[in-house]
Amino acid sequence: MLTETLNTQTIKTQINGSKIAPAHPVSDQFGAITGHVGLVATEFSYRKDEEIYGEDEPAEYVYQVVSGAVRSYKLLSDGRRQIGAFHLPGDVFGLESGATHRLAAEAIIDTSVRLVKRSSLEKAAGIDVQVARKLWAMTAGELRHAEDHMLLLGRKTAMERVATFLLEMDRRLAVAGMMALPMCRRDIGDYLGLTLETVSRALSQLQAQGILGFSGARQIVLRNRQRLHNLDA
Repeated sequence: MLTETLNTQTIKTQINGSKIAPAHPVSDQFGAITGHVGLVATEFSYRKDEEIYGEDEPAEYVYQVVSGAVRSYKLLSDGRRQIGAFHLPGDVFGLESGATHRLAAEAIIDTSVRLVKRSSLEKAAGIDVQVARKLWAMTAGELRHAEDHMLLLGRKTAMERVATFLLEMDRRLAVAGMMALPMCRRDIGDYLGLTLETVSRALSQLQAQGILGFSGARQIVLRNRQRLHNLDA
């Protein structure tokens, strides 16, 4: 939930000071939209595990990660948690088709986000076709991710799921051949629909096969991407 405003600023087109760096330059569609129509963004900071918004709360804002990482998730009636997505620097989240959030969102680590009123974006989209197209492109990207995630949960084996996750994080996070994961193995399990033990066992097997190596609890080096791609296929 929103608790304290750090500063209000016109959104820039570059993301600076990110603690979690993407593998490639970030395409800042969000900044391009808001900068194009002169909207103003507010920046907030959240501590590790702090809620950004809850499930079924009014969807009044659209968010972008500046630094850190965010997980969006749903709690099932029996207390189990299904993580729908991990949002990293540059990612936009909180786009909804309805009036409320379908999932909750939390900071995985200390995180900064910037946000703009959804009503302002919708108003801008109604009068500027470029804004409408860019918002549609972001929405379509979320839909593609949801479809891929549905396939992962419904049809892939445990090892295939872990391989898919590692390749995704390698694409989004790896710097100088190493990826530093902000999320813990329990988070990974809740994203992949696996137990903590299954995730740990799969990672150990991949390490034993020489496909990956560890340089710390969450720092992973992929030593054989082709074999990982073969597992994912």
